[in-house]
Amino acid sequence: MPREISPTVARARLATAQRVLVFGVSGGGKSTLSAAIEREYGLPHISIDRDIRWLPGWQVRDRAEQRKLTEGFVAQDRWVIDGTTVSTFDLRVPRADLAIWVRVSRARALWQLTKRVWRSYGQVRPDMAEGCPEQLPDREFLTWIWTFEAKQSPKIRASLDRYGPDLPLVTLRTTAESRTLIKPS
Repeated sequence: MPREISPTVARARLATAQRVLVFGVSGGGKSTLSAAIEREYGLPHISIDRDIRWLPGWQVRDRAEQRKLTEGFVAQDRWVIDGTTVSTFDLRVPRADLAIWVRVSRARALWQLTKRVWRSYGQVRPDMAEGCPEQLPDREFLTWIWTFEAKQSPKIRASLDRYGPDLPLVTLRTTAESRTLIKPS
């Protein structure tokens, strides 16, 4: 099982970390946090949505190509990678210095998703692939968020146990906890 640490300890750890994983429920604030880590600590931000998974027009990139891209990014010396693709935890977790699990409630995730759609509808967000404008969430995506804790969290935990038993892990359940990782501007 990964070594659980507090947000305060994680903040200190970020000062020396070279490779950071950020994962969790959609709408939880992973990309916002990862962009802040990039600004604060100078780690290049790799977004699985923007850089690996999606092609223009919301087309999903071939899985083998996604894996090859992930291998290339993970081989780099420094990064913060945001995304919850458990199928690549075998590549990402062993190389990470710190794991950040954004584990907000489903209500919080859905509220933040609503705000994101309101602000960005029809526009391509900085953390999304070119040609993939923000759209209204479909039932499948909403179900993903609604059932995330029950269906995805056990897979995440099993992968962390398998590929990163000694990896420091901070679990962030609130926006305030996320903010503790970044110095105020």
